[in-house]
Amino acid sequence: MICSGKQFSPVINGFDIFSRPKSRSPIQPSASLLPSLSVQKPRRSAISVQKPLHVSMVGNFGSLKARRSSIKCEAYEADRSKPIESNIELPKAAAAEAAASSSESKKKIKIGIYFAMWWALNVVFNIYNKKVLNAYPYPWLTSTLSLACGSLIMLISWATRIAEAPKTDLEFWKALFPVAVAHTIGHVAATVSMSKVAVSFTHIIKSGEPAFSVLVSRFLLGETFPVPVYLSLIPIIGGCSLAALTELNFNMIGFMGAMISNLAFVFRNIFSKRGMKGKSVSGMNYYACLSILSLIILTPFAIAVEGPQLWAAGWQKAISEIGPQLLWWMAAQSVFYHLYNQVSYMSLDEISPLTFSIGNTMKRISVIVSSIIIFQTPVQPVNALGAAIAIFGTFLYSQAKQ
Repeated sequence: MICSGKQFSPVINGFDIFSRPKSRSPIQPSASLLPSLSVQKPRRSAISVQKPLHVSMVGNFGSLKARRSSIKCEAYEADRSKPIESNIELPKAAAAEAAASSSESKKKIKIGIYFAMWWALNVVFNIYNKKVLNAYPYPWLTSTLSLACGSLIMLISWATRIAEAPKTDLEFWKALFPVAVAHTIGHVAATVSMSKVAVSFTHIIKSGEPAFSVLVSRFLLGETFPVPVYLSLIPIIGGCSLAALTELNFNMIGFMGAMISNLAFVFRNIFSKRGMKGKSVSGMNYYACLSILSLIILTPFAIAVEGPQLWAAGWQKAISEIGPQLLWWMAAQSVFYHLYNQVSYMSLDEISPLTFSIGNTMKRISVIVSSIIIFQTPVQPVNALGAAIAIFGTFLYSQAKQ
């Protein structure tokens, strides 16, 4: 038994195993003979465990670590690519933010220009309008000429393609008609008021327009408002009343003209909101159409109230006293009336109604102050206090409405 045990060599090579007959069972090496096989089994070894002592890809042992290292480097580079992509997107986001900021800045500058033009043109109109009415006191004809001038300007602009003509239909003009009626009444009433009293007094009374808006909306339309809105009417009404009672050149026709103008413009705004919903007409063209329709409505009434005979007699007297510069005054008041209204409607396209209301309040301050300076209107301290209270109440109203 000892001799037969010595016949087996402890070193077994692959050739001896594969050359043995199939009938003989394969030799199961013990752990003492081949300890390395049991140690290498848990690892990703290249030694096959299905066939005893079968060795394959011996040459890859040395390159295994290198391959793993290269794979790790590729994964690391792939991870590094993510922040590179995000860094590429950052300039785009920054550019978009800068473009948005630039667009917002341009819009603010545009609105600022509109407001400055609106106030300046309105001041110039009121000055020339008062000069014309002092020399030629025919407010119905003056109102008609201002609407005719604006209509002519827009018709020429459409014909020469300076401005794009609006696309309107019969429904548009039907919806515009009540707006034009209210606009015509408000325009004529304000001109009548200015022909009888100082420009500053007319605008002080017209600063009470928010009170008329709230009262009409509450009692005729059934709308309700927050308590601060009602409270803001107290200084408006009180200030206008104080200014009216202390006005040195008070005239009932001038006072009633300003009040009627307030009421008419309130209805104009109501009709505009109801009738112009869904109508795609720009602010400039909308006011142009409003001027044309108002001119058609006003002309027969102006002829009936004043008439060509009074106009001719008044013209001869005015020319003899003022001279040819009266023509320049009439042309200026007509052109500036259209321009300031056109700019106001253009600004309304860019801003909210609240901002427009605040701008309108500031416009009245500029008109009141400039007219007092230019025409040297005598103002008592109590009268100035009433005007300041009324305007401050208008500002409170605009804040309470937001």
